[in-house]
This record gives sequence, structure tokens and C-alpha cells, in this order.
Amino acid sequence: MISKQSFTIAVAGTHGKTTTSTILAHILKQAGKEPTAFLGGISKNYDTNLLFAKQGDILIVEADEYDRSFLQLHADIAIITSVDADHLDIYEDRSALQAAFIQFVSQVKPKGLLLVEDSIEIDFPIPKGGISLTYSTKNKVDYYAENIKIKEGKMVFDMTALGISLGISCQKKQEDLELQLPGIHNISNSVAASAVSFYLGLSFEDVANGLATFKGIKRRFEKHIDTDKLVYIDDYAHHPKEVVATIDTTKQLYPTRELTVIFQPHLFSRTQDFAKEFATSLSGADDLVLLDIYPAREKPIIGIDSEMLLSLCNNPTKETCSKDELLSVLNGKDLDVLLTLGAGDIGTLVDSIKETLN
Repeated sequence: MISKQSFTIAVAGTHGKTTTSTILAHILKQAGKEPTAFLGGISKNYDTNLLFAKQGDILIVEADEYDRSFLQLHADIAIITSVDADHLDIYEDRSALQAAFIQFVSQVKPKGLLLVEDSIEIDFPIPKGGISLTYSTKNKVDYYAENIKIKEGKMVFDMTALGISLGISCQKKQEDLELQLPGIHNISNSVAASAVSFYLGLSFEDVANGLATFKGIKRRFEKHIDTDKLVYIDDYAHHPKEVVATIDTTKQLYPTRELTVIFQPHLFSRTQDFAKEFATSLSGADDLVLLDIYPAREKPIIGIDSEMLLSLCNNPTKETCSKDELLSVLNGKDLDVLLTLGAGDIGTLVDSIKETLN
């Protein structure tokens, strides 16, 4: 009901919703737009997942595909960051998931904007009287990033943007934009947020300032220790593509160091559906520790457990342990770079892990 009555920007996708929506909210807020935003994580800039505007009519909301809840939303601007198979306990198969995304897009209001990541191969309907645009970190499309590099721990990149808000078709380029969040996937999220900001009339200066001052989100590649002797990072990754993106990003930042990964699988059904993919995505760890599967809303599935997943992994060193055993297991390791991953209750261990490591 709120989305029908407000100017709504809905961020959908199997990955990247929280980061994209939080970056967008920060860019707009820094530029004086004052959005109301319902976010899926705690913004470090504002120490909350809710921004409530006393004035202004812009609403930013995550459009979550889980349980088809995003089909309750009616957006003026819809962003699609990714459509990978997930939540197969809700959807029968990939085609059913894609059909739900198509229905979500069909509910964009007349004269609306659809912004889609360029690699998504789905024929989405164009909003009635509106437009459909694309963004990328690989191809030269309507909005794109290039010359991406890591400099002093920050991502630095050039971005080219369509001058659509000015009623012209030319593109403008800004060099050496900075983002504190590491990883190509976060550059992609930033380009999506920037594209909507441009569409709403913001300048490159507004966008550059918003990106440079964005501090990140709790449990999204959150660095707790970063020294020459020890690095500890915690992340929410719980899908194979998220896991591999986070591990790859960590190895890009610390290419010569030994990586220990603690992973808590989330849901028996997801572990069953993507067991081989998880094993492949976790292969970048030099030392792998799997915690027991976090059940969330599910009952156990016979034969699906962390031992089964571990048997598929080919890491040089690997083991399973319970949550209660983890701190003693870590005490027995010569840690260099430690990464904890998962969407379950592994986040409740972060403070204890920090105390143990310090």
C-alpha cells in the first residue's frame, strides 16, 4: 500500500539488494533528497536499517523474492541486480523464479524506469510509457564502470553514465571514483545506485561524494581486524555466487596470505540444491571449517549435513565443528586471514571471535 502511494524505488535480485539500496539511500541523503528507506542490513553511516524522511516522497525498498513477497510492491523505478537460482524451497525451478521476476517488473507503474544488470538474459517487459536501461562492469552499455583497480584498500574506477535525466542521449564520464567497499560486485552495485541517482537529476559530484563517504553495511565484508599479522572479515554470503565473490575479493586484497574460511551453511534445502556449487565456491580457502547447517525455518533432510558438504570439498585442510567448538578450534590454528561466512546465527559469534583473536 505504501509503495503504491509513494514514489518507490524497488531493488530486486538474488544478490546485491541490501548493498545497492543502502548505497542509493546514502547518495540521495548526502545530496539532500531525504529518502525513506527500508534496508536489509544496518548501514554503518546511520547505524540503522530504516531511514525515515520527515519531508520528501522517495521510498527505497528491497524487493525480496523470497516467498514472492516482492510481488506486493509497485515501483516507479525497479532495479534487477541478478536472477540466479535460489529459494528452490519456494520456487519449483529456475523458470518459476524467473517468472516471478517478470511479474514483479510487470507491476512497475506507467512511465516507470527498469534498470537491469546487463548479463541477465531475461526478456523483461518495458514499463508502459517508460524505459528500460542496463548497467555493467564488463560491457559498454547505458551505465558502466571500467578501469577498475584497488588503490590503498579502496576500489577506484571510471564510470560512464547516460544523460537521460537531461533529456539527451549522450553519455558523460567521470574518472577515479572511489568506493571503500572492495570487490567487483560492489562496483556493480554502486553503478546501479549511481544510475538511479543520475536519473533523478543528481550530478556526478553528488554521486562521487556519496560513494566516497559510504562506510558500508554491517556483516557485508565487515573488517574487524586488519593488521600485518592478522585479518578478520565477516560477511553475510550464503549463496554459492556470493561465497565465491567474497572469497575472491578477499584474495585480491591479500593475495600472498593464507585464507581460513569458516562457513555456516544456511538451510538444508539450499545445501542440498547447491552442494556441488558450494564445494566449488569454497575451494579458494586454504583452510575450511564448516559449521552445522543453520536450519532457519526448515526441518532436517536425511543425508544433508555439513559432513556431506565437506566430502565434496577439496581444500588442502578441512574439517567440521559445532558452534560451541569453534573458538577452541580457532585457538589451535595459526591464523593469517580469517573469513566468517553465513546468513544464520554465525554473526552472533563475531564479538567472541574478536576477543579470542585479540
